Amino acid sequence: MPNNPPLIIGNQSYNSGHVLIIAELGTGHGGSAAKARELVAAAAESGADCVKFQIVYADEILHPNTGEVPLPGGSIRLYDRFKQLECGIDFYADLKEYAESRGLLFLASPFGIRSARELRSLKPLLLKVASPELNYTGLLTELASYGLPALLSTGVSRLADIEAALEIFPPGRVCLLHCVTSYPAPPQDYNLRILPNLAAIFGCSVGVSDHSLDPVLVPSLAAVMGAAVIEKHFCLSREDPGLDDPIAQGPEDFKRMVRAVRKTERLLKIGRESALDVLRRERWGETVDAVLGDGVKRLAPSETANYERTNRSIHALRDIPAGSTLGSGDIGVLRTEKILRPGLHPSWEPKLPGKKTTRFIPAGEGIGFEDLLH
Repeated sequence: MPNNPPLIIGNQSYNSGHVLIIAELGTGHGGSAAKARELVAAAAESGADCVKFQIVYADEILHPNTGEVPLPGGSIRLYDRFKQLECGIDFYADLKEYAESRGLLFLASPFGIRSARELRSLKPLLLKVASPELNYTGLLTELASYGLPALLSTGVSRLADIEAALEIFPPGRVCLLHCVTSYPAPPQDYNLRILPNLAAIFGCSVGVSDHSLDPVLVPSLAAVMGAAVIEKHFCLSREDPGLDDPIAQGPEDFKRMVRAVRKTERLLKIGRESALDVLRRERWGETVDAVLGDGVKRLAPSETANYERTNRSIHALRDIPAGSTLGSGDIGVLRTEKILRPGLHPSWEPKLPGKKTTRFIPAGEGIGFEDLLH
């Protein structure tokens, strides 16, 4: 069996012989408490160990000028879509209580300081950082101060980005979730031999946040390669209007995934290479090695264009005239997305107030060194 460090949550230990399976419900509830409870119940019946939500406040994530997202009813500003998904913390408190009554672990991703502190008030057992926030140093510092185990997704990141994030957390408190930031992600981009390499390089537990459409392929091979955690989007139907529903798994496919992962846990008793030989022979043939890749950490082909765009950088919250002195209310650490220009790394956030601007910066645009008087 792969000898990667386990993930410890309370008194429970998770490793490739006992994988934590997370149903990522995200914002698929659309703000409806009834729909959210229906999702939790369906996830429990499908074999999930944990349900995960996203505590969304639009202002913590992006600027109103970020751009539009196509939806069945027509295009809408992505910012406005996130505004529609904002729910008070009482909404999540009720879901946490309900999830735990169903025997599930409750998990949520915060996207800024406000949502992080609200999440902490719920007394969760662990935290989750989404891939775009892996470089958000202010948020990571806040979360690290809570002393809880944390899952860090590593989509659209390089080794240096992962190393910088891990330096903020106490040793032994983080599980790295290998991820490909593409929706859907091609299975051959997953390069799952990276899992034991990440565990060896950083000395922490590892897992996978899987955006591929196949319910079984990537999760099964991830378990073989030492994943302690497997996360996959969950929906009631891919026809539902949630932002992630088109790439999520419905209840029957999620059940298939759970059965496949549990079977793989048993298969690992004969050893990793022998287990891989069985999967090659009985199921996937050469596809196994295409998905396993070479184990070198690099941006996957399908996510390369997202680097420095889905990640965080410093943006102007309003139009800033040339010659202005920046205040803390003028800047935000936001996702750039498709049409705006990226700004400085989030670590510069506390250093910018008091700096003078050399030129006009339109609302929403990234703030770079060329915009500042040195």
